[in-house]
Amino acid sequence: MSEFRIHHDVNELLSLLHVRGGDGAEGYIDLLQKHRTPYVTTTVSAHSAKVKLAEFSKTPEDFLRKYEELKSKNVRNLDPLVYLLSKLCEDKETLQFLQQNAKERSESSANTTSTTTTSYSLPQTSSKMSMQELDELRKKLGNVTASSNPAEVTRKMLRDKHNKKNPTQPNPVFPNWVYDRPALLGDFITSPTPPGDPAVAIGTMPLAAQEQALVEDLLFVLVGVDGRDITAQPVLGRQNRSFIVDSTLDMSVKELVNRILPVASYYSTITRFIEEKSSFEYGQVNHALTAAMRTLMKEYLILVTQLEHLQRQGLLSLQKLWFYIQPTMRTMEILASIASSVDKGECMGGSTLSLLHDRTFNYTGDSQAQELCLYLTKAASVPYFEILEKWIYRGIIKDPYSEFMVEEHELQKEKIQEDYNDKYWDQRYTIVQHRIPSFLQKMADKILSTGKYLNVVRECGRDVTCPDAKEVLYTLKERAYVEQIEKAYNYASKVLLDFLMEEKELVSRLRSIKHYFLMDKGDFFVHFMDLTEEELKKPVDDIVPPRLEALLELALRMSTANTDPFKDDLKIDLMPHDVITQLLRVLAIETKQEKAIINAEPTDVALSGLEAFSFDYIVKWPLSLIINRKALTRYQMLFRHMFYCKHVERLLCNVWISNKDFKQYSLRSPKWFAAAFALRQRMLNFVQNIQYYMMFEVMEPTWHIMENNLKTASNIDDVLCHHTSFLDNCLKDCMLTNPELLRIFSKLMAVCVMFTNCMCFVFVSLWNKGLWMVLPLRANMLTRQRGRD
Repeated sequence: MSEFRIHHDVNELLSLLHVRGGDGAEGYIDLLQKHRTPYVTTTVSAHSAKVKLAEFSKTPEDFLRKYEELKSKNVRNLDPLVYLLSKLCEDKETLQFLQQNAKERSESSANTTSTTTTSYSLPQTSSKMSMQELDELRKKLGNVTASSNPAEVTRKMLRDKHNKKNPTQPNPVFPNWVYDRPALLGDFITSPTPPGDPAVAIGTMPLAAQEQALVEDLLFVLVGVDGRDITAQPVLGRQNRSFIVDSTLDMSVKELVNRILPVASYYSTITRFIEEKSSFEYGQVNHALTAAMRTLMKEYLILVTQLEHLQRQGLLSLQKLWFYIQPTMRTMEILASIASSVDKGECMGGSTLSLLHDRTFNYTGDSQAQELCLYLTKAASVPYFEILEKWIYRGIIKDPYSEFMVEEHELQKEKIQEDYNDKYWDQRYTIVQHRIPSFLQKMADKILSTGKYLNVVRECGRDVTCPDAKEVLYTLKERAYVEQIEKAYNYASKVLLDFLMEEKELVSRLRSIKHYFLMDKGDFFVHFMDLTEEELKKPVDDIVPPRLEALLELALRMSTANTDPFKDDLKIDLMPHDVITQLLRVLAIETKQEKAIINAEPTDVALSGLEAFSFDYIVKWPLSLIINRKALTRYQMLFRHMFYCKHVERLLCNVWISNKDFKQYSLRSPKWFAAAFALRQRMLNFVQNIQYYMMFEVMEPTWHIMENNLKTASNIDDVLCHHTSFLDNCLKDCMLTNPELLRIFSKLMAVCVMFTNCMCFVFVSLWNKGLWMVLPLRANMLTRQRGRD
């Protein structure tokens, strides 16, 4: 998996850089694989990489500012990217290559621009706008002005996205007055017109009176209400709120006031965050986070109330207010910082938990700050872990706001037999990377597999619940999650594996498929080919499928295949292409060879039944997860290849029988008869050895390896892997994945068929001339065998 990700990331990086000559990507991939280490970014290495990049940058201040901005948004993989870029800065060859590539890109873009400018020159028009254009511009400006509130725009976008995905269960919507009630938000109400000047300037008052007035103002400001001499400024976008203090104040008093005002700014940020993120559109994790913050804000308001009680008793001075507010300042600063980061990063669900988890770890040296972040993370993780518990313990996803790491897609399991890939198993449930909490990143694949396994059993009508189900709680120790998820994963694996192996008899089903598609039952094929030979010689359009089905039923009842309990699932299928053309099409998908094959294919010659014949097999849910259409198509390719070999062998054997009759009844033998007999024998020997090689040296040993692997498989993914590996190895070792070998084999088979047709024609000619005194020839030798050259 890591090698695949390295290939993917390197190729994506080179494509984003528009690097010319992408063949050099393999060199970078090899270099990365040789020098990769499991943990390349620690706090120290990330800091040193940041400093190194700042030194190389022409504008270090802009770089550091951008880094801090991305860090505040909790951007994933930021530190690994900075570390990689710092290593690239040390590689002079890479830098030189990138500079050369940038130069070529700039030259090519300049040429393109000049060509476009000269080729498409705009006609001279009047600079005045028409009234219609002016009205359209006004409408656009009006729409922009109406939706200037970023929170409202974000809410609408999230609501529309959710309603589009879940049309039957749309998000509840608050009425507009909920968002348009500035007096009930608990935040400052900023009037468009500034308040009038006070009757008496506070700077003219005695120092003690100034202090008492400012204490009263600060108590108002700390709960989101403007004071007389301290007023709040309007907030633009997502900025922090600032305040204006009367300029006539004494400098010592003003300095002390400015120390306390950040608490009011933090309160404003937190209040706005709680009000905004409490909307339905932001998800349950943000709801739980705002609920925890609201609990802390109640404690804060209680403190302000106690301070107001002291102030009314005349016991609160400005210095005492500063003393009492200092412990709370740190808490409010952390809450405001978390609120700003969640807001800037537009975090929801797992990304919010990742941010809180990272903050908790970053405050390792500060016990009080870490305890505060731990409280918030535990509270916010409760709804996420409830979804996780239902998924890993019962296989159910109940995620109304699209926050969970596993996303469900609407796919019908009935269409598995029509899909030529593992679409249902791979795409019904998928992982969304940005929703994975950082503390569950290592277990994401097992979480996905656990729920998938239980979900398959549930859809078969069985209710499953993990016996080791325990409540999952957030903790800084990852081992707690690992142990619980491992227990759930082991149970789910065992339940589904036992269900498929024992109740649904997966191995017996595979053996049944082997009997027919890999020609394990020899007597059945002898009976079947004897019964259907005349019918399959006809053009495919003249064949009556019900007649073939009846002959198949008769052959099954007459052979040892009658003991197979699943024989009724075997069906007849007439394919639109012969086996060689089908294989070449599969091997040359979306390439020039495919077009060449299509163009070269004769369209005026209809296929015979022998060329179009194949078996099909009915597989029901949940076995269709393993024996899907993709696997059945591979079985059909192997079967058609061997069936064609059997057909050629029968033709050669018929020639051998005719040769025996010729020797017995002919008056004299032509001179060329011995050479033809030897050639026929060599052809028969070749075809029989090819069949022996495929059946006894490829399929049978590979099958036994797969059966042994299935006995030791621990989960359904291992079963899928072993089954797919078996089919791939069979196709490869039977020379069906190499176009060149396939063409050579096709020519050899065509030569054999041509030889049998020629010998048939010769025997008929000799009989007509009276040189062969024999009873009427066998019916199958009188009929010309059609072959395609």
